[in-house]
Amino acid sequence: MRHLFMAAAAATAIATVPTLAPAQGEGSCGEATITEMSWASASVVTAVATFLMDQGYGCDVTKVPSSITPALASVAETGEPDILTELWVNSAPVYDRLVEEGKLEPLTRVLSDGSVQGWYVPDYLLEEHPELGTLDGVLKNPDLLDNRFHNCPDGWDCRTVNDNILAAAGFEDAGFEIFDHGSGETLASSIASAHADEAPWIGYYWSPTAILGRYPMTRIDMGGFDADAHACNETPDCADPQVSAYPNADVFTVVTDSFAEAEPEVTDMLRNMQFTNDQMNAVLAWKDENTASNEEAAVHFLTSYQDVWSDWLNDAARERLSNVLNQ
Repeated sequence: MRHLFMAAAAATAIATVPTLAPAQGEGSCGEATITEMSWASASVVTAVATFLMDQGYGCDVTKVPSSITPALASVAETGEPDILTELWVNSAPVYDRLVEEGKLEPLTRVLSDGSVQGWYVPDYLLEEHPELGTLDGVLKNPDLLDNRFHNCPDGWDCRTVNDNILAAAGFEDAGFEIFDHGSGETLASSIASAHADEAPWIGYYWSPTAILGRYPMTRIDMGGFDADAHACNETPDCADPQVSAYPNADVFTVVTDSFAEAEPEVTDMLRNMQFTNDQMNAVLAWKDENTASNEEAAVHFLTSYQDVWSDWLNDAARERLSNVLNQ
């Protein structure tokens, strides 16, 4: 709670700091619009980017609540928002066309190792039973996992993929019950409950999330990714389901071409802005544990990882941010 109070105080103090004007000869940053997507990691990325743009480069930033499809449609029709901070390109079929048309410029993989998803077991189980780190070891030892696989809720894309892989691998024949969770909340709760008792658990999850920040889990080795098999597994009527690992999803920060041309220094900063899954998991876990706001989580990241983000900035912005955070 002491750390939360300090972060909240810092966030309040930062909010009252006047926007710093760019140094003479640097150019100026005017108004900018930036997406605030509805999921936790994207909201934190936006909060961090907004603070750096505001206090480091003197931008007047407006957050635009959105999701991937509406944000891309808006760019196509109006040229705004200027910045899309966490764009999952595998969920955006129109993305390639907008890049080809010169309406969007991809800057960076904002999650440097991509979004990760797959089948996980708790680390405490692997320490005692390292054979559970592979699919073959899991299938040979259902009793070590309470004979239960924790599946995605109905309606999630991963539910279709999991159902096909589970059938292809023969989980029910191996003695597993497939437990289909009714919601993301119950899936997350099952992980928390298992860790509280160091009980058996295997199932689907993804990163970055607060859950994987709070509870050490390892993705099991599924034997590699097969693009054709995964494409079939994504369809409910897949004629020949095959075992395949989930691919890591590319997650980009992109800007409109007009913004990149008008604000090259801010664009360079955004081009450098990257988070590892471990870093984001830790921030999201802190946010969850402290019931913190996105802005407080951003302050927590900025105060905890100064050696990371300071390399994103030019010299003048780095000096301004140092003055703000250390005052």
